[in-house]
Amino acid sequence: MPGTPHIVSDVMTRTVVALARQATFKDIVKTMQRWKVSAMPVLEGDGRVAGVVSEADLLPKEEFRDGDPDRYTQLRRLGDLVKAGAVTAEELMTAPALTVPAYASLGQAARIMALHKVKRLPVVDDEGALQGIVSRSDLLKVFLRDDKDIAGEVRREIVAPLFPAPLEPIRVQVRDGVVKLTGRIADTTLVPITKRLVRSVEGVVDVDCALSGPHRRPDLDPDLPDGERTAPPSGVGGAA
Repeated sequence: MPGTPHIVSDVMTRTVVALARQATFKDIVKTMQRWKVSAMPVLEGDGRVAGVVSEADLLPKEEFRDGDPDRYTQLRRLGDLVKAGAVTAEELMTAPALTVPAYASLGQAARIMALHKVKRLPVVDDEGALQGIVSRSDLLKVFLRDDKDIAGEVRREIVAPLFPAPLEPIRVQVRDGVVKLTGRIADTTLVPITKRLVRSVEGVVDVDCALSGPHRRPDLDPDLPDGERTAPPSGVGGAA
């Protein structure tokens, strides 16, 4: 659907500040301060992402500046001690870089960030060349989507195919991203899949599915066999 983000390339930032392997420690700090970023990709000469330098990679130099750590700390934080002595991006960077392809879904990018506890990811093409960068805030852009757009997609892509002939019109209401479905359908076994499909629509915050089945015929005397329930009482309706 035009204007609706579906993949990482739709929401990523395309202008990215990157480093060469030879960038010095002070140049890295100056660049971070100038561009107000906390991490930057490090590129090979052909534009491929070799690694990422973050503020966390720079802090050990200050942390261990005043003296040598004890033996326990040396064994436990060997990687940080190596970075404390680093002076170039190549020595400081975390490699290989954690990246995401431009065609990945927003859900895939979110899962990578959550699993690895990172705030942003370099976006690459099939050859590993840098295309942009995607952050947590970029992924949240889907929740800026208009309620009217969400309702239209739910009606067109989910309700119409699943319920071409409902028992009564199905109403789709969306308020602040919360979708409410009401109406009667012939097959209530489709309710769980309907909820899953609606929840997967970008911009949906929650789903209130109040779809119900056909009206039940009243059972006037449940203790009688079906044949006896429909038969008229003896002497009623006969000839005088």
